[in-house]
Amino acid sequence: MNSRFNASWLLRNCLKESSAKDRPPDYRGKVRDIYTLPGNRLLIVSTDRISAFDHIFAEPISFKGQLLNMLAWHGFQKIADLCPHHVLEVPHPNITIAKKCSPVPVEVVVRGYLSGHAWRTYSNGLRTLCGVSMPDGLRQNEAFPEPLLTPTTKAHEGHDEDISEAEILSGGLVSEDLWKQIRQTAIALYKRGAETARKQGLILVDTKYEFGLFDGKLTLMDEVHTPDSSRFFYADTYQECLDKGTPQKQLSKEFLREWLIQEGHHAHMDSVLPALPDTLRISIFERYCELFETLTGTRFEPVETEDFNDRLSTILESHSS
Repeated sequence: MNSRFNASWLLRNCLKESSAKDRPPDYRGKVRDIYTLPGNRLLIVSTDRISAFDHIFAEPISFKGQLLNMLAWHGFQKIADLCPHHVLEVPHPNITIAKKCSPVPVEVVVRGYLSGHAWRTYSNGLRTLCGVSMPDGLRQNEAFPEPLLTPTTKAHEGHDEDISEAEILSGGLVSEDLWKQIRQTAIALYKRGAETARKQGLILVDTKYEFGLFDGKLTLMDEVHTPDSSRFFYADTYQECLDKGTPQKQLSKEFLREWLIQEGHHAHMDSVLPALPDTLRISIFERYCELFETLTGTRFEPVETEDFNDRLSTILESHSS
């Protein structure tokens, strides 16, 4: 374990949910609590909840919300010249004040490498994902000739579903002109994220983008190039692991997914959710912390969360006029 942090202290500092004085959130998502503000704005709390395979676990991950929120803010600043984003202010490591966008009903996953869901599809003998062809003869975790754009539906509850560009357009989910803009922007964002990661010794394997419209302009929402939305490999060990066929050293939520599969929990999660052991929770915190420090080049300095709701109430009050 990271010697900077005591295990019991870490496990005490978990923000499972927020609730301001006399005001619960207007909406609780998988990991974020949302409070509506005047002026077409939102106050978004990044909690320490963690989800995998579209299920939220009872056990939170220490300081995950702060790491995620601050890493997202770092990422948004890196892509601000490519696309408007929703962040207005970050008044606390767990809190973002954001523009209230009208969400596009499709999420966009850009994949540079044959990993995760793409590999599971490929290893089952299929060569098409979301209507996009994948070439024969690729090894697990090998780079695609060009990044693939693989959309999914945006489910409020339950599982997101793969969808093709043709289905998006024929179903009228997004206009042809807007989809063209989304496609071009998503590829540009991925290339910027990959370039930024490469400078820090990492490979951006794949990543998810969520877009909305604000004042009629395409706007990047949610998060960007974080371990909740992305998968990263270490560049220095990538080729050796690929040649040997051994697992890549990675920084992402895939670590939790793989643990669930290895322990045999994945097949039964719709009926029974496993408890996450404390050792696993601390290990996940360490992965998030390592990725934060690697990507940003700065040391993570956590802010204790035991009085978070008092701080939230003060920030809400100051932004409610």
